Amino acid sequence: MVLLYTDHLHIGYGERLIVKDLSIEIPEKRITTIIGSNGCGKSTLLKAMTRIIPHQSGSIILDGRSITKEDTKDLAKKLAILPQTPESAAGLTVGELVSFGRFPYQKGFGRLSKKDLEVINWALEVTGTIDYKYLPVDSLSGGQRQRVWIAMALAQETEMIFLDEPTTYLDMAHQLEVLELLQKLNEEQERTIVMVLHDINQASRFSDNIIALKDGQIVKSGDCEEVITHQVLKEVFHIDADIGRDPRTNKPICITYNLIKGEYENEKENHPVFSYSGSANA
Repeated sequence: MVLLYTDHLHIGYGERLIVKDLSIEIPEKRITTIIGSNGCGKSTLLKAMTRIIPHQSGSIILDGRSITKEDTKDLAKKLAILPQTPESAAGLTVGELVSFGRFPYQKGFGRLSKKDLEVINWALEVTGTIDYKYLPVDSLSGGQRQRVWIAMALAQETEMIFLDEPTTYLDMAHQLEVLELLQKLNEEQERTIVMVLHDINQASRFSDNIIALKDGQIVKSGDCEEVITHQVLKEVFHIDADIGRDPRTNKPICITYNLIKGEYENEKENHPVFSYSGSANA
């Protein structure tokens, strides 16, 4: 069942169009991952689907209703987003940060109710961060902090959780820790997860549905068998990839690859802003 979909969506910054006439479907209770090269529109699409930025034309429909017509607090009860670089939590304890997830449910002076406190503790328990509740967020490791931010998203009690590169700046063990947590939330609590990942092997391992973007348009959408192929990776990333099988999951993985020089150089010429910062990481 489709929970969210876009219809002929156009998104841009000023006169620069990033996402062009895009129609996608996000299946309910599944993990969907968006992959693609830098500047292809991944983060831009995620921000538009969560109403962080406006779209120029087309529709974004959640539960049969345009997100532009949703009240802000009502929308925050349906979806939560963990941005690529969460705002600083300087001076806050873990419990205080996670309590911000209860904002959509608060009234009056914003005091936490008994239900709020129960949900906060539940989110901390589920993410394995309950022992950090009274510790400063700044004192935690990168993987621990990322789990705390996920706990805050869980405290919103939303059907959908959006994550923009949740493994960025984490070492291999912490990346696996975060992705296994998201998989657990999907399997045990039926949360719909939508995330952007750079690592195509992680996308293959942890996703039910993958959307491969190039220049703001879909190259291929489907399960890992359909998307993690030599031809799709050639078109999306300009690489000559050797595809094998993960011995643990039997899913396709990219074993090694070479750049297809001519195509890669042309791509850089067409995208002069080719870095990992600012809007270039669209």
